[in-house]
Amino acid sequence: MISTRIRIGSIILAGGFVCGHGWRYYRRFRMHHHAPTRLILFFVVIPLLAPFQAAAGPQGSYANRPLPVFELHSGFWINLHHSLYQEARERKERSQKEKDARDSQKSSKSSADTKPALTAAERKIWNEAVSFYVAAYADKDLQFSTELAQLKDQLGDFEDCDELSGRVRKFCDAGLPPQLTQILESAAPVYRARIWPEQDRANRGWIARVSPLVISQGVAISERLAEIYQARWPRQKIRVDVTSYASWAGAYTTTDPLRVTISSLDTRNQGTPALEVLFHEASHGIAEPVQAAIIRECRQRDKAIPRDLWHALVFYTTGEVIRPILAASVPSDGSIKGSAQGYTPYAMREGIYQRSWNEYLQLLQRFWLPYLNGSVSFEDAVAHMVSAL
Repeated sequence: MISTRIRIGSIILAGGFVCGHGWRYYRRFRMHHHAPTRLILFFVVIPLLAPFQAAAGPQGSYANRPLPVFELHSGFWINLHHSLYQEARERKERSQKEKDARDSQKSSKSSADTKPALTAAERKIWNEAVSFYVAAYADKDLQFSTELAQLKDQLGDFEDCDELSGRVRKFCDAGLPPQLTQILESAAPVYRARIWPEQDRANRGWIARVSPLVISQGVAISERLAEIYQARWPRQKIRVDVTSYASWAGAYTTTDPLRVTISSLDTRNQGTPALEVLFHEASHGIAEPVQAAIIRECRQRDKAIPRDLWHALVFYTTGEVIRPILAASVPSDGSIKGSAQGYTPYAMREGIYQRSWNEYLQLLQRFWLPYLNGSVSFEDAVAHMVSAL
């Protein structure tokens, strides 16, 4: 066993919409074997097997009660995958900007080159893995590539295995392409020894900080969001993979099954606002009625379907639901960003409306907020927004 994780319940099988465009993911290939049977943990630290115990570092502390709504994981293989993907993207971007031979040689070094105490042999293995990712995945989006969404889910399902090929334990055959299996298993010892302990500590620290708010507020927020969207919140807990890197956005959601990936290091995900990020991402699994209603109203009025109105609405809704809760919270680390008078929702704080959604913000404030306050119906709110486009 090589992963340290917080797990409540079983793997999520619910579907939903994906952050950005609402695209659905469909399986392109199936696993050859089922994921290994796992023990359900109630915030008990998993002891690592002897060969990896020294590398894992201190376990840290967690909440002593199970989480509602979410199950939070810090998994070895998913974090290795995202680390290789991140360095591959960075390497490709640098190589495109630096064309002469000397600068190309300099830019071809991955960020692993800055990791402490890498031997020449380790550096060679790691850079070969990054090179494979440059060729195979650097041009693909973690969120919108069906291949990468499938790969992420499989690596999560097999997080309790210390191999992916099934050579030692048959049920640890993850069914990945042979070359990818070889790359990941070759890079694993370097990652485990030099990079993973620090990333795992950061992931577990993030989990420990957000857990109290999920415990105290999670059920009420999920019920309120489901009521707003006129949908059902998933019966099973939504899996959240906590990683050092989680795309350029800092977090993303894939479906079939519905899963969230969130960066523990991204500055946008720190402190109390992490609760909003969690519920914004999870809302993509229940927001289908909103997009369906927008499309229906646009067709009735012979109007072009606005590409991102539903997504702006999800940002706005999550912020408005969580704003009073977080405004009343007192952060222990002073990490809340916004005015002294209260909490500033994510989209406002990060300037998302100002950059491209200012028209949508005006529509939401004028027509959707009254629905949130109970003054108008869901149907009327959507109809008025579309009519005003």
